[in-house]
Amino acid sequence: MEKRDQFTGKWGFIVACIGSAVGMGNIWLFPARVSQYGGAAFLIPYFICVVVIGYTGVIGEMAFGRAMEAGPLVAFGKATERSGRGRRLGEALALIPVLGSLALAIGYSVVVGWILKYAAGAITGSALVPASVGGFEAAFGATASAFGSVGWQLAGLGVVFAIMVFGISSGIERANRIMMPLFFLLFIGVAVYVATLGGAGAGYRYLFVPESWGALLNPKTWLYALGQAFFSLSLAGSGTLVYGSYLKKDADIPFCARNVALFDTLAALIAALAIIPAMTIAGVDATQSGPGLMFIYLPGVFKQMPGGRIVMIVFFVAVLFAGLSSLINLFESPIEALQTRFGFSRRKAVAAVGAVGAVVGVCVEGIVSGWMDVCSIYLCPIGALLAGVLFFWVCGKNFVRSQIDQGAARPLGKAFEPMSKYGFCGLTLLVLVLGSVFGGIG
Repeated sequence: MEKRDQFTGKWGFIVACIGSAVGMGNIWLFPARVSQYGGAAFLIPYFICVVVIGYTGVIGEMAFGRAMEAGPLVAFGKATERSGRGRRLGEALALIPVLGSLALAIGYSVVVGWILKYAAGAITGSALVPASVGGFEAAFGATASAFGSVGWQLAGLGVVFAIMVFGISSGIERANRIMMPLFFLLFIGVAVYVATLGGAGAGYRYLFVPESWGALLNPKTWLYALGQAFFSLSLAGSGTLVYGSYLKKDADIPFCARNVALFDTLAALIAALAIIPAMTIAGVDATQSGPGLMFIYLPGVFKQMPGGRIVMIVFFVAVLFAGLSSLINLFESPIEALQTRFGFSRRKAVAAVGAVGAVVGVCVEGIVSGWMDVCSIYLCPIGALLAGVLFFWVCGKNFVRSQIDQGAARPLGKAFEPMSKYGFCGLTLLVLVLGSVFGGIG
């Protein structure tokens, strides 16, 4: 087996984790959640949930991976072995987050294909041809149909696997060091431009002036704030864990987790600062969310703007960087599993996962919405819950504490153990149960 690659340092790791966390939830869901649930009032439960989940779950998955020096397939096995139950039980349980990560990556690759197509369409001007919302809807319907964007999807996968074949430090880290700063710069540029347009103030009131403090008494405000924070921080017992396995022993994990949570939250706020005012200027319902927001309503908004074609190019290029960085993280879990557990070389593992991703991805183009719902509603929270239980409960307090404090500037407070064992695991179970009841909360 090849020598295990590592991130060059904590900031390379942090940037890669930010890349995994910043994705479509920040861009096509967060602005709508803010608009639907009390404007600025929604930010209070959202910030609380980010702090709690970042302090427990993000730290836990990073430390779990680093402690076991492996992704979930081996890490789960080592955890159950520590409890005297042998590795097979843990490895069997790990199939849920590993295969879940692969399934989510396959669905996500379809979305990245759409983004790539719209970025190219913005450059050529073809994406702005429709004259009405109905025209934009018809254009997106053709793109999102079965086999409607095969070439673009395969092109996106080609970029992803071309990066991943170079490994962690030379591939994933280097790509994220380029894509993530550009993502923030481009989105900030869009937000600043939108601020110069007349009528943007109404959009800012959604973010900075609570529409109603009574929204805090609505249980759904807290429910969707929890879902937004949980899924935005990319917890699924796979991606953050496997990136943690490439982290050096002297890295400060609480520092890394804090910065990942901070920059992921900033990404969501910047996206909202760009999208909500643009929607209000154009007179479009700011509660629109999901693919419809990005591929139907926003192109119509850009078309109405002075210089809208340039704004659309910048927007979709920035979104493409977010999509690619998240997709890289999702594919890393199954690739790492083939390397660590089955002895594949990096090239062979990338080729095998790439072949599966391409074939299955093309086949699910027409059903990607339902495919992604199964992954996000069930597989992601189950994977996160399994990782939380195995690390915080099965591995034991002393082991967990020693692994998290290793390299840290200062030990975590005594509240960490109850917050992680009961708080995080309880919240994750809540995300699973309520997500199943409401058909998804993030």
